[in-house]
Amino acid sequence: MSRSYPDEKKSFSVPRIMKMKGKGTLATITCYDATFARIIDKTPIQLVLVGDSAANVIYGLDSTLPVSIDEMVMHTRAVAAGLSKALLVADMPFGSYQPSAEIAITNASKLLAAGAQAVKVEGGSPHIREIIGKLVEVGIPVMGHLGLTPQSVHKIGGYKLQGKKDADAELMLSEAGLLEEAGCFSIVLEKIPAELAEKITSAVSVPTIGIGAGPDCDGQILVLYDILGLDPEFKPRFVRRYAELEQVIREALERYTEDVSRGKFPSEEESF
Repeated sequence: MSRSYPDEKKSFSVPRIMKMKGKGTLATITCYDATFARIIDKTPIQLVLVGDSAANVIYGLDSTLPVSIDEMVMHTRAVAAGLSKALLVADMPFGSYQPSAEIAITNASKLLAAGAQAVKVEGGSPHIREIIGKLVEVGIPVMGHLGLTPQSVHKIGGYKLQGKKDADAELMLSEAGLLEEAGCFSIVLEKIPAELAEKITSAVSVPTIGIGAGPDCDGQILVLYDILGLDPEFKPRFVRRYAELEQVIREALERYTEDVSRGKFPSEEESF
């Protein structure tokens, strides 16, 4: 029986992403549904993250903590349905990996079954590194995440810049190397000083992906809804808007409402 496989030259795999180390060209974006995934699939984006930021962006919650593994599985399945080229990574939500390696493997397996090719895990403590090692051991690629780790928002006291103090910076630099040793194929660096991000990027042999971490990482990631300007009130320093779609959408809905109220929609051509 013949079997077809994705063309490595056309799709981004974990090994291909790792080869982008040192190039500074790894463009990464979040996505939560099939409609946006199909649009992304027509662009040069190389890596897509199904972020637990869905809790904020999709569900309107104050933190990422309430989103569940079942919800992440559904979002991952939706994004996978619209994506064929970029590497698809799914966030492991709060509580889905911290209790034990066995629980982490079970939940990560659900995300891979839904279409993810790798998972992302926050933190660099010895306990987290042990769990990452077990995931990698059974064949599940893992992306690490250091700096501002939103799942630890209560512990760190808010969404603050991390790694400002010398001791904190040294710890983060050490943890990055240990995450690489544990088997992470890449590491997200969130909201840390650019100088520290550059040091970490130079110190590890796997790609770093920055968000609010300066220009010297191997790649960058932003939330899709942020760069599209879908929430005009959300203006963090590290986000660059490439569109102002909130206004476009609002104007479209206003025109639609006006056409309905005036009996101009549907027309004869739009009726059966």
